[in-house]
Amino acid sequence: MSHIDVVRAAFAAYLAQDRPAMDRLLAEDYVFTSPQDDHIGKAAFLEVCFPTADRLREQHILDAVALDGEQVCVRYEYELTTGERHRNVEVTTVRDGRLTETQVYFGGRFPRG
Repeated sequence: MSHIDVVRAAFAAYLAQDRPAMDRLLAEDYVFTSPQDDHIGKAAFLEVCFPTADRLREQHILDAVALDGEQVCVRYEYELTTGERHRNVEVTTVRDGRLTETQVYFGGRFPRG
C-alpha cells in the first residue's frame, strides 16, 4: 500500500469504528496533535479521539497528496449530526505501512455547496 492508501485506510477505520483495524494501522509510538490534543500517544488517541465518529453524518476526503517520502496531506470535509459542515487538514507521517504522527489543523464552518 502507498502512504496515501494507509491514510485512507485509517480514515475508513475511523468512520467504521473498526478499532482492531485502526490499532494495526497505528505505530506503537504514534503521536496525535490537534488544537484540542497536545501530542497524545496511541492509547490516549484510541480512548479519547477514535470513538467520536458517531457525531458525524458524513465525511469525505477532498484531497490526499504525498508531500515527501513519509508525509501525506489530507483535506477533508464533514457534516456533523447537527448539520454543521467543516473542513480540516491533516498532515500524517507514515513509516513501514503505519501511521507514526498526525497533526490536525481545524478549519471553520463551511457552507454546503
